Amino acid sequence: MKALHRKDLYGWSVFDESRNLDFHSALWVRPEGNVVIDPLPLSAHDAAHLRSLGGVAWVVVTNSEHVRATRELVSTFGAKVAGPRAEADTFPLKCERWLATGDALVPGLVATELHGSKTPGELALTLEDTTLVTGDLIRGHVGGRLNLLPEAKLKDPAKARASVSELVASWPRIDAVLVGDGWPVFRGGHAILQELVATLAATR
Repeated sequence: MKALHRKDLYGWSVFDESRNLDFHSALWVRPEGNVVIDPLPLSAHDAAHLRSLGGVAWVVVTNSEHVRATRELVSTFGAKVAGPRAEADTFPLKCERWLATGDALVPGLVATELHGSKTPGELALTLEDTTLVTGDLIRGHVGGRLNLLPEAKLKDPAKARASVSELVASWPRIDAVLVGDGWPVFRGGHAILQELVATLAATR
């Protein structure tokens, strides 16, 4: 696992050759119990590192296509699972919590629903106002920029654009954006998100 922009955040990644980009997972280390978001399979080295940091209390799955290695973390660490409320009827895992806009899984970690993506109510998570963690909809195919999931994969492009605009307006202090797919942004994230919103508005 790699140290990220805060001493309590770590990540690990897998390169996907078919899409020519990295997939990412994030770990927030906290005394009350660690939170993992969209966990990819762990190497033996990373699994040992995770154990040394205290294991996992909660796994947040941002959408049903990001279940990934959640079952393994539940089995190994007894982790609880949180998922998007809009998928509660069809989600492939048992969840102890269902999250929607404004819900805090733990203090400092707040969910926002993003509509119009591949799955209903995909979650984005804002950590202590300044770090945004995204699943599929907001991504980084080019370093230093953010983009949306390709329009052909969106259920409703207009809703997707509106959701991103509302997210950016609601969280003006975002500095880092940890995307599920592609290049993360560690500084100036809100300005880059605003550039994304402007681009989306110009291409409607």
